[in-house]
Amino acid sequence: MLRNFFKRLYFGFILKHHAIKHDLWMKVCGKIPLFQGLSVAEKTLLRELSSLFLYQKKIIGIKIPVTDEMRVVIAAQACLPVLALGIESLNGWRDVIIYPDTFCVSRDEQDNSGIVHHKQFVLSGEAWLKGPLVLSWEAVKQGLKSTDLGHNVIIHEIAHKLDMLNGRANGMPPLHLNMQIQQWTESLNSAYQLLNHRIENHHKVYVNPYAATNPAEFFAVFSEYFFSAPNILVTHFPAVYEQLRLYYRQNPKQRLESDK
Repeated sequence: MLRNFFKRLYFGFILKHHAIKHDLWMKVCGKIPLFQGLSVAEKTLLRELSSLFLYQKKIIGIKIPVTDEMRVVIAAQACLPVLALGIESLNGWRDVIIYPDTFCVSRDEQDNSGIVHHKQFVLSGEAWLKGPLVLSWEAVKQGLKSTDLGHNVIIHEIAHKLDMLNGRANGMPPLHLNMQIQQWTESLNSAYQLLNHRIENHHKVYVNPYAATNPAEFFAVFSEYFFSAPNILVTHFPAVYEQLRLYYRQNPKQRLESDK
């Protein structure tokens, strides 16, 4: 109880002195299709979470100047998945690194024979365990287009961060007490296997095939669709949508319907 009291005081101080300015918040909200259907109360809470995010995180531009509007665009989308989970679910890391466009990373990977190969990857986003969140600003801007259904690099990487709360990214974030691990596992694993089967047989898959890479990417990609194209999941992967609804404690499909 005492800890919660001091936490509320701390958050109250931040929001009193470092809240996102109203005009800037309204300008950003008007640019993000994901926020359609959010109630006034939800937008108010999202603004508070975004203000706390910007106070707690350091956004660093690499060869790109970072404006106040860019910072709010990033914070607002990063906080949408945790709207009902709380800002503390994003604890354990501090920095957000922004590149102008895609960026290259090098990794050593071991194949099935035990041989290590040095590989380079071109990425638009990356989340490190207890490390920074790395984003391509060009990819962030792409996610602001309402026509780009199912793609949002910020939500993708935040999903990885939530997944990592269990110690590693494996498609199994810490579930709530009212959720059953067996139902989560069966629902997501069945959809994952179905997705791989469709890809292998050259059938239409309805979602980004990158979701078939591994369970961690499956969770991240399907989280993108959950928030930006919920109707696709409800239609083609309803059991997964239901599990994500329980986990995120949000119902984006219902929000979109109420906004019509």
